[in-house]
Amino acid sequence: MKFSFEPLYDWFLTHGLRIVFIGISWLVLLKISRRLINRFEEKLCKGQEEDRRKRIQTLGRILMNTAAVTVGIVFGLIILKEFGLDIGPILAGAGILGLAIGFGAQNLVKNVLSGLFILLENHFRVGDVIKAGKVSGLVESISLRVTTLRDIEGKVHIIPNGDIGVVSNMTKEWSRAVLDIGIAYKEDPDYAMEVIKKVGMEMMGDEEYKKLLLEPVEVLGVNAFNESAVVIRAMIKTPPLRQRQVAREFSRRLKKVFDSENIVLRHFSPVE
Repeated sequence: MKFSFEPLYDWFLTHGLRIVFIGISWLVLLKISRRLINRFEEKLCKGQEEDRRKRIQTLGRILMNTAAVTVGIVFGLIILKEFGLDIGPILAGAGILGLAIGFGAQNLVKNVLSGLFILLENHFRVGDVIKAGKVSGLVESISLRVTTLRDIEGKVHIIPNGDIGVVSNMTKEWSRAVLDIGIAYKEDPDYAMEVIKKVGMEMMGDEEYKKLLLEPVEVLGVNAFNESAVVIRAMIKTPPLRQRQVAREFSRRLKKVFDSENIVLRHFSPVE
């Protein structure tokens, strides 16, 4: 029996050339999508902080991988069809498999989508102190699936991103120390408030602390009366995470000045 290359030659001129064209189209489309994503990423990263740039780059990699997988699956199915395979059952099976995975991995999908929005919207970032539900602490890491917090006792809390609802960011751009200062009833509250402002101005003039007080100390006035004291409330605006450091130093200085002015200090407590 004589072997003929003619059928193979005919197949190559039809299906073979189509497969080559599909392969080249896949490579070109993949390269174009990568270039577009890279340009978009560079534009977003321009002038941003290091942490923000890392977030954008992470999203860029996710988009690039998603585009590569999607385009690869589509072109792979087209090539299988060119080889004469019926892709109908494959698509049906993939649909059933997708439904099964969707039902079985609802929480995973929910967590990943929430993680994408957290990275994209930048409501909080690594290094911020946040409160998420009943848990609060320093954000140590953010992944697509979970956010990791470490609280003041050193405990690590791993929270699925899909479970994060209302988030309170206590360190976004700036922080604030809110102080309740209790003085004896016999003291003049107006004079005490002047002394509090004076201590704040002295701290702003201190080389070590002037960068830690973003604004003059704001004295709101008499906030409450309790059994033993008139409570004056004051606020100090600080850089992120510096409010406790500033509050401790302010309380130390205020105690010394109150003693020198013979003002009886009943209590001093930061408001959390």
